[in-house]
Amino acid sequence: MRLPTLIAVLGLCVLAVPFAVAKDVTIQPAHSSAQEQQAKAQLERLLRQYDLSKYIFTDTVIIEDRAIPHSHPVLTLNTRHLNDDDAALSTFLHEQIHWFLEARPQQTEAAEKELKNWYPNPPVGPPDGAQNLESDYLHLIVCELEREADLKLLGAERTQAVISFWAGDHYKWVYKTVIADHERIQALIQRHNLEIR
Repeated sequence: MRLPTLIAVLGLCVLAVPFAVAKDVTIQPAHSSAQEQQAKAQLERLLRQYDLSKYIFTDTVIIEDRAIPHSHPVLTLNTRHLNDDDAALSTFLHEQIHWFLEARPQQTEAAEKELKNWYPNPPVGPPDGAQNLESDYLHLIVCELEREADLKLLGAERTQAVISFWAGDHYKWVYKTVIADHERIQALIQRHNLEIR
């Protein structure tokens, strides 16, 4: 077989194989409602569509209709974004990033300490802030890493749309700060070796 033909055949084979990470994530509907089943199918499709291998830090996901998405003790998503793949993907990445940072407590704590000096009086509590001051600082890191992951996977225009949506939805101050100061926060993440590689 000639080299150009071989390259074309190999390229088709690669395109035909979904990303392997899809089979490595267990997705469990909490009550097996129709919407939970739809959200499970949506996440399975997104796991096949995008190479998320470097963003998977826990391999079990529960989908519960009205749950507030959270990372621990088991990553839990809801069914809110059935009609918005970008928001669903961004939410999944956000919760995975919590697991990434939990595995790096010293670096995360050092980065949070710097953020406390930069932003001494952030709002606490919804809809502008997180549940407490520490969570505000942690979420500045989480949300910047989420923005970076979205950018790599979705491109600039779609990332701007989803992060702007979050800035008007929840953690409003956190996301608005990430939008305004993302270069500065990204530099802090790099200084503390918290980049997802």
